[in-house]
Amino acid sequence: MSALYLLVIAAFGLTIWAQFKVKGTFNKWSKNPASSGITGAEVARRILDANGLHDVPVEPVPGKLTDHYDPMARAVRLSESVYYSNSIAAISVAAHECGHALQHRDAYGFLVLRHKMFPVVNFTSGVAPLLLIAGIIFQALNLFALGILFFSAAVAFQLVTLPVEFNASSRAKDILVRQGFIRNIEERGVSKVLNAAAFTYVAATLVAVMELVYYISLFLGSDE
Repeated sequence: MSALYLLVIAAFGLTIWAQFKVKGTFNKWSKNPASSGITGAEVARRILDANGLHDVPVEPVPGKLTDHYDPMARAVRLSESVYYSNSIAAISVAAHECGHALQHRDAYGFLVLRHKMFPVVNFTSGVAPLLLIAGIIFQALNLFALGILFFSAAVAFQLVTLPVEFNASSRAKDILVRQGFIRNIEERGVSKVLNAAAFTYVAATLVAVMELVYYISLFLGSDE
């Protein structure tokens, strides 16, 4: 059990490192303007229009690295440091979020599954910690087991998120090159930015999986 406990701590450390990594990589490539000279907002608009998504708006939002695609509003939302910037980091992130819009248009399987899972996971992820704590305090195995079951749903959601994010990045790289937004020499920067962002999801998933294994081991009594 001690080894497993150390692995959980290591996984949390990896998540923190991944957050620093993505911020550092974004900051580095934010200082490098793309040769095309167009902003993240312009890249997003051109990608969406070229793929028939004229009705999907591109909107600025406050904050840093708050970029996302809203499937309910069908809108691409870019942080101000991406929306107004013409850096390699900015157009990489903008293209990635457009990748999600294209997934939505194409009914990409993992994205569809993720959307269907969200309402359930939104509930179970909030209840799971309470059940796990209650199970430990009151030594109620049934509550603890239910907490594990609910937490498993959150882990499954994290696992489904991985192919969604990697596919969006793959689409982004292809589009940026194909539509001439970057030169071949700039592909390295795009890959660095998108890979750093993807690693945060990998790290978060690893933490979730290790937590689940830890809870299961407690339930089975393997910590004795």
